[in-house]
Amino acid sequence: MNKVVWITGASSGIGEALAYAFSAAGARVLLSARRTEELERVKAACANPGLARVLPMDLLDVASFEERVREAVGAFGQVDILIHNGGVTQRGAVAETELAVQRQVMELDYFSYVALTKAVLPHFIERGAGHFVVMSSVMGKIGTPMRSAYAAAKHALHGFFDCLRAEVAGMGIKVTVLTPGYIRTNISQAAITKDGSVLGKPSENIEKGLAVDKAAALMLKAIRKEKYEAYIGKRSMEWVAVILNRLAPGLVMKLAPKFVPK
Repeated sequence: MNKVVWITGASSGIGEALAYAFSAAGARVLLSARRTEELERVKAACANPGLARVLPMDLLDVASFEERVREAVGAFGQVDILIHNGGVTQRGAVAETELAVQRQVMELDYFSYVALTKAVLPHFIERGAGHFVVMSSVMGKIGTPMRSAYAAAKHALHGFFDCLRAEVAGMGIKVTVLTPGYIRTNISQAAITKDGSVLGKPSENIEKGLAVDKAAALMLKAIRKEKYEAYIGKRSMEWVAVILNRLAPGLVMKLAPKFVPK
């Protein structure tokens, strides 16, 4: 794969697995996250470390994005694929979750994606080519208890990037939205709770989810096929819920109260 791929949230979890998958496929990879030491670790573990670059960035520091884009383009002369992956999940009932937490999740999981997209878009338009890949979630398609902030941000991504796809359809620019289900990562431990504190414990559902390397392989396949949207995960109840939400949304709404995070 002769592409330059920029991955945010590349220091762990799905982002790290995607870095390995793209590097093994021959891509040049740009690795971004806040933790420089972890990014260096991921770079060293790539199949082609010489074709990987570390580009530390804070997704909440929107003012720095134009400079980060210049650095990303300068690293290999262009960016072909931008994978929006950084973010945080949330656990907390609506009645108890502070408004500041709702805003915090939305800033990171939605507005940072919008801002970085707007910063990269001129480069894609100038080249007449480019591919935005967006890490949504099954929570971007349905709503279940204790995840209001996370689900709201992920739902918003679908609306924004569907609109963008329609606007750039004739410009050679592609948009793929990935909707992972339960993938075995540490995302649950890093979840923020009703008052903004870190959950700090694993999720039973996530521990039983799809292995992260297998998820990355499926994502790479979907990206290569330039799919509009792709579900990534086991053929489990969450997959059934996504299908049912299209065919019988009323039934999903009746079942939703039973899907409390474990």
